[in-house]
Amino acid sequence: MFDYMTFAALLVMLQATPDQFRTGWFLESVIPASMIVLVIRSRQPLFESQPARYLLMATLLTMAATLLIPFTPLGEILGFRPLPWSFLLLMGGIVVLYMIAAELAKRAFYRRAKY
Repeated sequence: MFDYMTFAALLVMLQATPDQFRTGWFLESVIPASMIVLVIRSRQPLFESQPARYLLMATLLTMAATLLIPFTPLGEILGFRPLPWSFLLLMGGIVVLYMIAAELAKRAFYRRAKY
């Protein structure tokens, strides 16, 4: 569902160029996957349990590197381009919705599970 939201946001709402689409899709693929680890690592709600220091550091470093790659020579090689703030804000909103959905799915799972 969130992939389709990203496609719609990039293609319809923001009318992304191929390079912008590629960059937005990269960001939307890596950042939520990194953050989902923080959601599913514990049975408790995300903000009620602290992740291990190294897990949190690894997640934050992965997110920072992902956001910085489009500004580097590697980003140029991969066909990425820095995105306008409007793209980043919309992508951030999709990521927040993704995190909320993951937290709700986790709660539903543990309510039904016999663990």
